[in-house]
Amino acid sequence: MELIRKEEIKALSNPGVVSRQLLNPESAPDSRVTITEVHLESGAEQPRHIHETSEQIWYAVKGTGKLLLADGAEQIFCAGDVVRFADGDVHGLRNDGAEEFVYVSVTTPPIHFGYAYQNRT
Repeated sequence: MELIRKEEIKALSNPGVVSRQLLNPESAPDSRVTITEVHLESGAEQPRHIHETSEQIWYAVKGTGKLLLADGAEQIFCAGDVVRFADGDVHGLRNDGAEEFVYVSVTTPPIHFGYAYQNRT
């Protein structure tokens, strides 16, 4: 059993985006998933990207935004929705709503996302 106290959870950030690393290879080296809680301020965006060898599931907890998909496609994504991206699927998110957008992401096999963020606290 592993218990990660809230005080031990690291946060990664870019302008307008905070990603709380609930479970990752650093905090739980034997885990088969990475779990993050991602907060986007109104107007913030996570650009389109892919994970070549990991699938990712997002569960929207709060707000309304737009999924940024392949070939410039966009789709509404709001609280209560779940989306799954297979290995290699293009995905990103823009919070075009008036309030903060929050989602929980599960990634397997696990990834340490430090490479994608400017700041770490």
